[in-house]
Amino acid sequence: MEMIPVDTLTAGTRATYDVLMERLEQAASTDPERNDPRSRYPVTDTFLASASRHVNAATAVLVPAARKRLPDGAARGHAFIAQVRRLEAAMAQVKARLYGSTYAIGRTWSSVWDDARIELEATRTLEAELCRDLDQRREEGDPDWTDKLYRAELHAPTRPHPFVPHQGVRGRLAREVALRVDRFWDMAEGRMAPEPVRHHDREHQGRLTQYLLADPHFDEEEPDTPSL
Repeated sequence: MEMIPVDTLTAGTRATYDVLMERLEQAASTDPERNDPRSRYPVTDTFLASASRHVNAATAVLVPAARKRLPDGAARGHAFIAQVRRLEAAMAQVKARLYGSTYAIGRTWSSVWDDARIELEATRTLEAELCRDLDQRREEGDPDWTDKLYRAELHAPTRPHPFVPHQGVRGRLAREVALRVDRFWDMAEGRMAPEPVRHHDREHQGRLTQYLLADPHFDEEEPDTPSL
């Protein structure tokens, strides 16, 4: 009998959130007063785009899978969507603060990043639990949820949309409309969304690829060559 892999979804989600956390911290630690005045824009947009794409893809793929496969999947899917909305609302505040919107008047950078950090961690916890249980209940004939998640992320909105429908046909249509709008503004603003993470590919990316994807992960630097 063919063996069914049981941990690819869990491992992929773990790798994705590791990258999202790195991008959040990189954006939060960028100080325009010490660096280029516009240095905060690319790193913050990179975080917002990658996080928005991932949670939209997770909503489209993991929630229906949980409802079908898990005994308490309907309730957990509802809880996950509610948490995704909270994360998107926090990211919308980051975006508003970045571009000087009146919606973020009175907010400090530290407060908006604290909220985003808390909601991203909470989303990570719920998604990790869903992935773990889906992996454990995977049956022969089930789709490759990891691949579906990756492909959905390629066609997901690149900005937070906390107030649009997230479920069912209305949710799918809302994501399609949001994607078209986001692509228009991304093109108009020269904003480029990094490619979704594939955990088994990430460690093999060269430095040029990492630079072009705005995804540096030089965890194991080569030792400095002693100067002569």
